[in-house]
This record gives sequence, C-alpha cells and structure tokens, in this order.
Amino acid sequence: MNFKNISCLKRCREVVSILDQEIVRQFVRQALEEDRADDDITVKLVVPQELVTEAYIEARQEGVIAGVSVCRQVFIAADETLKVELNCRDGDHVKTGDRLVRIHGRAQGILRAERTALNALGWMSGIATLTAQFVEQAKGTQAVICDTRKTKPTLRMLSKYAVQAGGGRNHRMNLADGVLIKDNHLNVLKTAGKSLAETVSLAKKNAPQDIEVEVEVTSFEEALDAARSGADIILLDNMPPEEMEKVVKALGGQVKLEASGGITLENVAAVAATGVDYISIGALTHSAKNMDLSLEIAGF
Repeated sequence: MNFKNISCLKRCREVVSILDQEIVRQFVRQALEEDRADDDITVKLVVPQELVTEAYIEARQEGVIAGVSVCRQVFIAADETLKVELNCRDGDHVKTGDRLVRIHGRAQGILRAERTALNALGWMSGIATLTAQFVEQAKGTQAVICDTRKTKPTLRMLSKYAVQAGGGRNHRMNLADGVLIKDNHLNVLKTAGKSLAETVSLAKKNAPQDIEVEVEVTSFEEALDAARSGADIILLDNMPPEEMEKVVKALGGQVKLEASGGITLENVAAVAATGVDYISIGALTHSAKNMDLSLEIAGF
C-alpha cells in the first residue's frame, strides 16, 4: 500500500496527504466483508427495503478528525445509492455535538454500514487527536512530532495518514525507507567483533546517496561516537532530558537529533525544550483511544 504518487520516501518528511483510493477501496471491502454487512440478518428481517431515512454522525467529544473520505466510502460500498455529505475535512478540530457526516437514503444500507463506518472514522480520528495533543505540547520549540512503525499490520498507511491529519510527520514508512541501526543490530554485530563506530561507517559507505543513516544510542559517549562515524541522524533512546540537553549542546547543528522512548504527554514538553529536532512516539498509532462518535437517525 502506498500514498498516491509516492516513490522513495525519506523518514520524517511530510508525505502527500491524499490517500490512494485503491487503498481505501481495499480496506473498505475487507472491513465490510469481515462484518458480513451483506448478510445483516437483523436488517433483512425487520427493515423494509423501500424505507428511506436520514442519519448523522455526531462527535461526542472534542478532537481532530481523520478518515472522513474512508467513512464515506464505507456507506457507498454498502449501498451505492446513498447520498453522503461531509461537513468537515480531515485535520479539522471539532466539538462535542458537531454533525460531521450526513447520510440520506435507504435505511438498510445505512444500518449495514453503521458500525464499520464508525469504527474507521473513530480509530483514525483517535490517532489524529492524540497526535494533535503532542504537537500542542511541543509548540514553540523546533521539535517535530513523528510516528513510528508501531502500527497495526496492514493498516500502516491509514495510521500514518491520520498522524498527518493531527499535525504530525511520518517517520520511516517501512524497512526499505532508511537505515536505522538499533540496539539489536549493534548487539548482533558485536558478536562479529564490530563496534558502533565501525557499524555506522559501514552503513555510510554502502548506503545509496539519498538514504540517510540513523543510529540508536543510549549515552552521551555513544552519541559522540556515532557523530564521529558520520551518522546523519542520532536517535537518543530513553535518555533523560538533562542528558539530551548535553548531547544537543555538543552536537546540535552538526547532526540531526531524535528523541524516542518513554515519551508521554506529561514529559514531551520537557523533551522538546532540550532542542532535539525530532520526537518519535509509538503511542500515536499503537495506543490512541478511538474518538467517541455516534450515528443518530434524524428526528430522534
């Protein structure tokens, strides 16, 4: 799965914010099939085929919206005759009670699609909302809030799109998108007698010119070692802010610095204030709580 017109994405670079419609169609098809929407026995038994109604999706909390086009496609896939009106755009901040989507048409189609549409919109909006909260905490600093590869299998592109909607940026899309030498790479290579400096130098020597080399370090001394070896980006893993500040004072402006590990809404402002360039947060995509949304039939 790819964003539209994307080739060779670099890490922490803003990507095209228009989802490839084939990705959306595939996701919607699989989601409706999983719910066996065409075999909704309740609807078949009690809802007349000719019954027409109108419904709204409402926000039950404040937040940032992501996935309205996905939501629309769910309803259209369930019943192509439905009229779906979007009253907001991805990235919009909404308030409790705001009507986000209006659906008009056959009641059977609306009811078959209801849960799948709410699941998709609530999940993506939850990611966007949490991302926006982190971005707000880092405001006034140079730190860019980024996601990670800690996404649900097969749902990475939708997850990362939602991060963008919340004002964040995307880290590596996949393992081919950039060199990131982590602790297990270093530990494996130590068994072959390779040091951190030697590993970074090897990666720099062999990497294509347009591929950045990033290395994960856990101490000030390792950060200096990585910088001397030519790393483009140094990831400061689970460092306390005071040690991050020490690294920034020594290396800031010479190499890009990224903070990661244990970042929360409570401590992200302190991390951003150290002067790091990037803050990557797995929780954006693996721990975001769904936005609370509901589908209401007009008149009730």
